[in-house]
Amino acid sequence: MSTPLSYAPAPSRRSGTALLFLAGVLWGTGGLAGSVLASRAGLQPVAVAAYRLLVGGALTTAYAVAVGTFRTGRCTRATAARVAVTGGLLALFQTAYFAAVAATSVSLATLTTMVAMPVLVTVGSAVLDRRRPSPRAVGAIVLAVTGLVLLLGSPAGAGGHRLLGTGLALLSALGFAALTLDRPSPLPGTDRGAMTGLGFLAGGLMLLPAGLASGMALAPEVDTVGTVLFLGLVPTAVAYTSYFAGLHRAGTAAGVAAVLLEPLTATLLAVLWGHDRLDGTQSLGIVLVLAAIVLAQTGTQTGTRTRTGTRTETRTRTRTGATSSS
Repeated sequence: MSTPLSYAPAPSRRSGTALLFLAGVLWGTGGLAGSVLASRAGLQPVAVAAYRLLVGGALTTAYAVAVGTFRTGRCTRATAARVAVTGGLLALFQTAYFAAVAATSVSLATLTTMVAMPVLVTVGSAVLDRRRPSPRAVGAIVLAVTGLVLLLGSPAGAGGHRLLGTGLALLSALGFAALTLDRPSPLPGTDRGAMTGLGFLAGGLMLLPAGLASGMALAPEVDTVGTVLFLGLVPTAVAYTSYFAGLHRAGTAAGVAAVLLEPLTATLLAVLWGHDRLDGTQSLGIVLVLAAIVLAQTGTQTGTRTRTGTRTETRTRTRTGATSSS
């Protein structure tokens, strides 16, 4: 796992927060795109996930090559391990989620995963930074969990493997949290975008055997191919690249906003394009999740200003003491 993240200057944090918001919104389009691809091409979820990672990895890597930033340095054990860990975590949380859906239901798997993600990221960030979560962070998590439960509804049709499915959903959330928290410094001579693309490809290759076993044949139709490209580009290549860049600039704790924006965006898309209707309970859930995002971001920015002021005061005192002694 990574060492505690350093706190970036305010302008860098603001741009990082914007990237995290962008990632969360783009992630919200992934469920609809994946559902469209599965229904039109007759694909199983694991095949959709394999296509998503493989196409996303190919597009991310191709972009890095086109703009001249594709640098992986020498193929050392550290480089290979970094790619393998990223790919393994991507494959883990997607596979565990789909297995949870198969063991229980979509509603239970989604609710468990989405509720556990912000909790695990917040707790993990506090452990790595060796500090207790602030009251604002705890309040934001309580609001977020309550809002997600109201928004996603009570799980139905859990089947006979509720305990197993819940455990798999928690494993999926743990895999995503580990991917979020494990953001070590770039290796010498490597590019962050190139490593992200190679991580996607590694994860896709790990899912490929299961995908092929379930069937991955695609009809050469414009809408099907377009959906595959959209799934690999928007909620994968662009979203995850923005997410990792945002984490690097704004810090791990700020990543909770992206996690919470995903179900909000997915719900709004279902209302706009899927002709779903929001009831009063779901509307209240949206309000609570938005309040949690605002509270979390306000607490993060306040904490950053406090730490920056403390460091400035410490440096001033040090210089003053040195001047007096001279």
